[in-house]
Amino acid sequence: MNSDPRSFLYRDGFDPDAAQRLAARHLARHDDGELYLQYRVSESFGFDDGRLKSADFHTGSGFGLRGVSGETTGFAHANEISEAAITRAADTLAVLDPAKAPPAASPPRTNRSMYVATDPLSAIPFARKVELCQAIDAAARARDPRVAQVSVMLSGSWSVVEIVRADGFVATDIRPLVRLSVSIVAQQGDRRETGSHGLGGRYLYDDLFQPATWNRAIDIALAQALVNLESVAAPAGEMPVVLGPGWCGVLLHEAVGHGLEGDFNRKGTSAFSGRIGERVAAPGVTVIDEGAIENRRGSISIDDEGTPTSRTVLIEDGILKGYLQDRLNARLMGMQPTGNGRRESFAHAPMPRMTNTFMLGGSDDPAELVTRVKDGIFCKSFGGGQVDITSGKFVFSCTEAYRIRGGKLAEPVKGATLIGDGPTVLTRVKGIANDMALDEGVGVCGKGGQSVPAGVGQPTLLIDGLTVGGTAA
Repeated sequence: MNSDPRSFLYRDGFDPDAAQRLAARHLARHDDGELYLQYRVSESFGFDDGRLKSADFHTGSGFGLRGVSGETTGFAHANEISEAAITRAADTLAVLDPAKAPPAASPPRTNRSMYVATDPLSAIPFARKVELCQAIDAAARARDPRVAQVSVMLSGSWSVVEIVRADGFVATDIRPLVRLSVSIVAQQGDRRETGSHGLGGRYLYDDLFQPATWNRAIDIALAQALVNLESVAAPAGEMPVVLGPGWCGVLLHEAVGHGLEGDFNRKGTSAFSGRIGERVAAPGVTVIDEGAIENRRGSISIDDEGTPTSRTVLIEDGILKGYLQDRLNARLMGMQPTGNGRRESFAHAPMPRMTNTFMLGGSDDPAELVTRVKDGIFCKSFGGGQVDITSGKFVFSCTEAYRIRGGKLAEPVKGATLIGDGPTVLTRVKGIANDMALDEGVGVCGKGGQSVPAGVGQPTLLIDGLTVGGTAA
C-alpha cells in the first residue's frame, strides 16, 4: 500500500490546492455542497462445493460534485479525478439559483477514528485467502455426515474519501471493511435445509483468519441447518412473539429505523412525521443510532458530508426524541445534522441513512420472557424482509424459529413470517431483556437505489401480539 493514502486521490498533476480552488470557484454561490473524492479497491472470493467458483478484484476512483440551493440539488460525477472533469461537471450546477442566505457552516472537525487506516486486501496474499476458504469447507464437511454442501464467501474493501468544501474545509476518512459468510446445506433422507452465519467489520482480515473465529461460524451455520432438518410447519395467526438478541434488530432497522430518517419526516411521508415529543413506543423502549463505535460494520468516523458521527437518541423510554439527519434535511427542518449523511460511492448524492441502529437493554431475564408465553413463537434469526416506509408495514421471514408451548421452547418451525407495522410493534413491547447485543457485522442497507453497510442490535424482546404467517393447518 502507498504510504500516503491520499496519493490515490491526488496524482497526474491534480493536487489538494486544485481541489480547494475548484470547490471555492464552483460551490461558493450555493447554500451548501461539496467536492467528494474517492478511491476504492475491493475483492471477493466465492467458494462452493469444494471449488473456488469466483475471485473478483476491482479498483476505481472518481468524484461527485454537489451544489445545494434551497431544496434543489445539482449533482454530477465522473470516474476521472482531474481539473478538467470537475470543471465540466460544474456546468450541472449552473442551473441552480444562487443562495439567498449565507452558506451553511462547515461541519465541526474531529481527529477521532473508528478504525485502522491499513488496507486489509494487500496485507494477506491471494493464496492464503483461497486456503482459508478450503479449510472452512473441509472442516464443515468433517463436522457431520449430513453436510451436503458448503458455501464460503470472503470479501474486503478499502476506501479513501476526501470531502472538500468552498470555505476551505477538508476532511479525510480511510475505511477498511471485511466480511466472512458460511452457508451449509444439511441433508437427511430426501430433505435438505440450510443454515448460515456471517461476521465482519471495519478491521483487517487477521481476525477472520483465526481458527476460533471461522470454526465458530461453521458451528453456528451447521447448528441452524440441523435444527431446520427437524422443523415442522409454522403456525399461523396472531400470537406473542419473542425475538432473540442481536441480528433480530434488523426488524427494528427496517420497520422503525427508516421511518426515523429526516427526509421522510420532512416530506411528511413517515408514520413518525411531526411526532417529536409524543409517545411512540412502550415504556422502556430506547432506540439509538450510533456511528461512533470502533470497528463496527456500520460505523464511520465522519459521514459522507464530513460531519462527525455521533450517538443519536431517536426514542427514549418510548418518547420520540429526534430524527436521523444529513445537512440538507437538517437545515430545512431547523435541526442539527447528526452525522447520517451517507452515500454508496462518489457516484451517488448523500441522503439520511442509519449507521448502527439498536435498542438498549432492559432488566428482564431472557429465559424468563419465554416463560410468560403460553403459546407463541421464538424467532432466533431473520432472513429477508419487505417494508413500506410510509406505513411502516413489514413482512419478515424467520430462518430459525421455535414454537413456545407452556412457557418452554418446543419444536423448531419452518416457514414462519412476521407481519405487522413498526409503530404498532413498538407499543406492544412487554418485556426487554438485559442481553442487548449488536449483530456480528453482515448488514447491508438499501435505500433509493443505494446500498451501504449497516449494523443492527437489540436485546431479547417480548412482543405481545404479532401476526405470524405459517403453513400449519
